[in-house]
Amino acid sequence: MDPIRVLVVDDSVVVRKIVTDVLSEDPQIEVVGTAVNGRIAVGKLEQLRPDLVTMDIEMPEMNGIEAVRAIRARAGGERHSRVPIIMFSTLTERGASATLDALSAGANDYVTKPANVGSVAASMESVRQQLTPRIKALTGRPVTASPSRAAAPAPAAVRPPAPRAGAAKQPAVLVVGSSTGGPEALARVLPALPASLPVPVLVVQHMPPVFTRQFAQRLDRLCALRVVEAVDGTPLAPGTVHLAPGDHHLTVRRTPRGLYTALDQAPPENFCRPAVDPLFRSAVEAFDGAVLGVVLTGMGADGRVGAGRVREAGGEVVVQDQATSVVWGMPGAVATAGFADEVLPLDRVAEAVLRRLTGPRLATPRSPVPATTGGRR
Repeated sequence: MDPIRVLVVDDSVVVRKIVTDVLSEDPQIEVVGTAVNGRIAVGKLEQLRPDLVTMDIEMPEMNGIEAVRAIRARAGGERHSRVPIIMFSTLTERGASATLDALSAGANDYVTKPANVGSVAASMESVRQQLTPRIKALTGRPVTASPSRAAAPAPAAVRPPAPRAGAAKQPAVLVVGSSTGGPEALARVLPALPASLPVPVLVVQHMPPVFTRQFAQRLDRLCALRVVEAVDGTPLAPGTVHLAPGDHHLTVRRTPRGLYTALDQAPPENFCRPAVDPLFRSAVEAFDGAVLGVVLTGMGADGRVGAGRVREAGGEVVVQDQATSVVWGMPGAVATAGFADEVLPLDRVAEAVLRRLTGPRLATPRSPVPATTGGRR
């Protein structure tokens, strides 16, 4: 198999060298060129024909967001207009905001820049753990497990779900998991749900601190539902979306007074924190299996075990299909394990959710959610 051809774009000579040196260590990757700003990068696409571009955000002449827009808008060069782009971001409020803008403009994923480029060895290890697996996942190559991400599952046929002993339980909660490509997927699914949604919503998107707060604020502006970055001890109510904060697992806690959000910093699961599996497991226990799980685009297999628990307890699981996923790792892991009730294109996921939340059920167990309103409009 030919090596993955990568174009590295960054105005810092130090960062360009670190990224180039790290990627050149891998025999499956070839750095075919570098550029010091977005304008030069766009000009090199036809000449170098890269399979993927790593893109800095803040650069002179044409910044990374402008370059992403220019690449996606290219006419007559369809192959290059769809080339995967990974942004290089700083772990700051400004960096998070710019990264979310880049994802909205068409970038596929992002990594955070090493915090201390003065420590070359530490910087190289950070790039090695974050960037290399994403490059392989976005170009369809096998990804080996690393301290930052789980391995992508090997391609396999989608297994039909095992038959149920009885009707599925009426969902009393919606839990959602996503990773690579998830911000844009969530920005399409959640705004399609009404403020009158009859259940609370909890979401795990693999994302670092700072980013999750800004992402929740952006989703809140887009959605009829109220979207917040989750905090510990909030009562669950219909019409509110709780997004797991970076570096914290989000779970559901049952108390004598009702059901509440819970945050913890237990060890990462599937190399992730927040992780999808702890949320799905806790929802199954707290809601007695009356759970609707949704797994969207993402790298790795986080959510597969949790989805199995949901279905085993009488809940239902919907996953995004391969054709519309940026990376069909997480939803593919659920589907190939036989835990998906439906495998759907992204634009049909919200409809499937509403059908299950509002449609008739032969068996409707008690809902443990207090009868309070969560809609704000």
